[in-house]
Amino acid sequence: MPRLVPLDKIRNIGIMAHIDAGKTTTTERILYYTGVSYKMGEVDEGTAVMDWMEQEQERGITITSAATTCLWKEHRINIIDTPGHVDFTIEVERSLRVLDGALAVFCAVGGVEPQSETVWRQAEKYRIPRLALFNKMDRVGADYKRGLKMMEDRLGANPLLLQFPLGSEDKFSGLVDLVAMKALIWDTDILGATFRELDIPPELKLEAQRQREGLLTKLADVDDSLLETYLNEGDVGEREVRRAIRRATLELKVTPVFLGAAFRNKGIQPLLDGILDYLPSPEDIPPVSGWHPKTSEELHRPAADNQPFCALTFKIVTDPFVGQLAFLRVYSGQLKTGDFVFCPTKNKKERIGRLLKMHANKREDIKEVFAGDIAAVVGLKVASTGDTLCEQGHPIVLESITYPVPVISIAIEPKSKADQDKLFDALNKIATEDPSFQIRSDEEVGQTIISGMGELHLEIIVERLLREFNVHANVGKPQVAYKEALAAKASSEGKYVRQSGGRGQYGHVKLEVEPLPPGGGFEFVNAIRGGVIPREFISAVGTGVREALNAGVLAGYPIIDLKVTLVDGSYHEVDSSELAFKIAGSLALREAARKGSPVIMEPIMEVEVVVPKDFLGDVLGDLSARRGKIIATGTQASAQVISAQVPLAEMFGYATDLRSASQGRATHTMQFSHYNRVPATVSEQVLLRSGC
Repeated sequence: MPRLVPLDKIRNIGIMAHIDAGKTTTTERILYYTGVSYKMGEVDEGTAVMDWMEQEQERGITITSAATTCLWKEHRINIIDTPGHVDFTIEVERSLRVLDGALAVFCAVGGVEPQSETVWRQAEKYRIPRLALFNKMDRVGADYKRGLKMMEDRLGANPLLLQFPLGSEDKFSGLVDLVAMKALIWDTDILGATFRELDIPPELKLEAQRQREGLLTKLADVDDSLLETYLNEGDVGEREVRRAIRRATLELKVTPVFLGAAFRNKGIQPLLDGILDYLPSPEDIPPVSGWHPKTSEELHRPAADNQPFCALTFKIVTDPFVGQLAFLRVYSGQLKTGDFVFCPTKNKKERIGRLLKMHANKREDIKEVFAGDIAAVVGLKVASTGDTLCEQGHPIVLESITYPVPVISIAIEPKSKADQDKLFDALNKIATEDPSFQIRSDEEVGQTIISGMGELHLEIIVERLLREFNVHANVGKPQVAYKEALAAKASSEGKYVRQSGGRGQYGHVKLEVEPLPPGGGFEFVNAIRGGVIPREFISAVGTGVREALNAGVLAGYPIIDLKVTLVDGSYHEVDSSELAFKIAGSLALREAARKGSPVIMEPIMEVEVVVPKDFLGDVLGDLSARRGKIIATGTQASAQVISAQVPLAEMFGYATDLRSASQGRATHTMQFSHYNRVPATVSEQVLLRSGC
């Protein structure tokens, strides 16, 4: 069966934003105007199509990224609506990994807010071309010019304004299109489904001309072809302007900026046109690169149906009706129902049971997918998030997806014997879906510990246990996910010798360890010379070292930011084995950790508080009392904005305290920043609580 939509008419985009900027409302309007939905869903009423989980409808927030597809002017737009809350940042990360373009939605009142910065940096990492929408132009305090300045200052972006508003705040009625030089007025009586193109009002013509010249000047700075036309002719035609904007956007030189009020049904159709005009098709992005699983040779797969099949599994979902669903981004080739695919990281073949086109939680059976498509698969047994699927005869491993480190933990236990098996089964299913959620057993106290990205993240998981899996559990108080690190270099020796008649065990290693800067991760360096340890035992030493890092020497917390160098050792021709060297590596690491001045590390959160001026002093004092470090203060409309770094341990219950201190008028956002050394007095308390 041939593809229905040509590859150059496909757009794979994500919609990303800070919480409550209006991205789900924007998506709902897109679905309505493209004919996917016959009725507009509203977040506040719990009727949004893309917020299909019960918790999303109750809380009015997006928790899980939802995929859908729509048609606009003979183009297919595959959309992933991502969460705005920092606790669900993994959903944004894995969505951006497989998308070609993105729409960043900003609140015209709040401007660039903290989570906006986080998702923008994620898009930067994957070099994704973006459009920006300043939403809520009808709200009191809407100021898109301030938002443009914040894009430059906070994001390092080069915003290119393509429109300016007709009327402000509650008088916002339409837009002036600076590319076509037309005024657009929406008909409010039919839910904004149509708008009129008019000449620009005479009183605004001068301003429109000035703004267009600014647009052309900015474009000319990044596009030599347009600069030449502009200098020679003094103006540039609409078609050439659109081409220049597209070139500059795909090269990440500019970010086209649109204005609108999604809730009032204004500005969505020009935005859809902008998605087609300025964001890339799969053909416009470089061929996906990977490597051969056996030879490590670098490989490239262009987006074409006649290439060998290659796709990335970017999300796993447990569906109560069809079982496990795997979301795929197809980079090259074709795939039919019943085909076999190869998972090189697991070295296993998988059969494709069903192929589905997803629309939030609704699904439609399809027979085939092509290069550039995003679809769901039923029937995969071994593939997990980040795994590559390909043809066995043409294997390739694509770069996987990086996961954020959990910063908060709680103890959980089943309420009854009947719940025990169900609890572990449910937790493992959730962990398969969400790689930022982790489970471990604390053998010393006999508890199961679950870890996540924040209190809300874990709260949602506990709710899911009851609602989806019918598991009743007792939950402890949130605990901080502390780590350990070394403050000094150290050398150590590990020797494992066992002789019990017959063949024994012998492994002997010498290590040097040194701390890395915060965020440095783990490095294992093989500095063995002269074959004093055979090559086949080196990886076993590394395995032993990594296992020892999972439990530090102070309080059993994982050790982070460490470089370990294997410098010397010895072996026995008969008794040495991989197991012996693995144990020797583990023993040596633990000895080095004791010698290296170990310290407790705690997660530091980046906190932004928006507070009326009357309560500024009280809020600043409270943050300081929580061991907070004030980074900056600024003004936003009539409120003050405080940026601070505060230890997570001091932030439990902060939302309630902030409401009390500001008569409910202040708001705050919080996201993980980095790990930092715990002060000596606090370290003693942490060790006491840990029973050390």
